Amino acid sequence: MRRSLILGGLLVLGLPGLAFAAEGAQAGGGWIGPFAVIAAGIGMAIAAGLCGLGQGRAVASAVDAMARQPGAAARIQTAMIIGLALIESLAIYTLVIALILLFVKGIQFS
Repeated sequence: MRRSLILGGLLVLGLPGLAFAAEGAQAGGGWIGPFAVIAAGIGMAIAAGLCGLGQGRAVASAVDAMARQPGAAARIQTAMIIGLALIESLAIYTLVIALILLFVKGIQFS
């Protein structure tokens, strides 16, 4: 284990020129920008739709459980709210990734 770490460290320190040998991207960008915009839109649409379906099923199941056991309604409601927050966080993560795709690769302001 120690030998492989030393070898890896020597390679990283001894061959830094390989990292700088790659050429930069072309100025035009090509087809990456339009496809990034399309991917961001489709990804956000799928995530929003499926999160909406998941939230609907979660609320329907919670209401059904509360109707069957009214005494446990407070605990069921707490678990439902936590579950809805976790489901909504998936849509927010997808929105962040879509914005990264748009502003890093998609939209060129110059």
